[in-house]
Amino acid sequence: MLVQQILNSKAAAGVITLAPGTPVGEAAKLLSEKRIGAVIVSADGTVPLGILSERDIVRELGRRGAGCLTDKVDDLMTSDLTTCTPSDNANTVLEKMTEGRFRHMPVMQNDEMVGLISIGDAVKARLAELAMERDALESMVMGH
Repeated sequence: MLVQQILNSKAAAGVITLAPGTPVGEAAKLLSEKRIGAVIVSADGTVPLGILSERDIVRELGRRGAGCLTDKVDDLMTSDLTTCTPSDNANTVLEKMTEGRFRHMPVMQNDEMVGLISIGDAVKARLAELAMERDALESMVMGH
């Protein structure tokens, strides 16, 4: 399955972004309200400058306490992003996420962000593929 097929199957279109300079506390509130695990930091909504995950916030909370909530998202975000394209294979993306130990990946096309996929999206796609393969094999075995 291709990344584009995963994007097509997602209920919400677009990517939720925050501007650089946004307080971490505001990012945490957004993650909670939207029930998402990460937010892209972008000045214009199409060029990702970084990604801030709930793990990033919790890690800093554990180190420094609630004082980190007044920091800027720029201070905690990961700016060295691993990205994919709509034509990439979902299994390859899943492997990159697993090896890199991260759960969200921006989807880029022509230097613009066109989506964001999570490890959950990639696993769901893989499970759907396996179910289709199983059904096809059962049909062959049963002579249908």
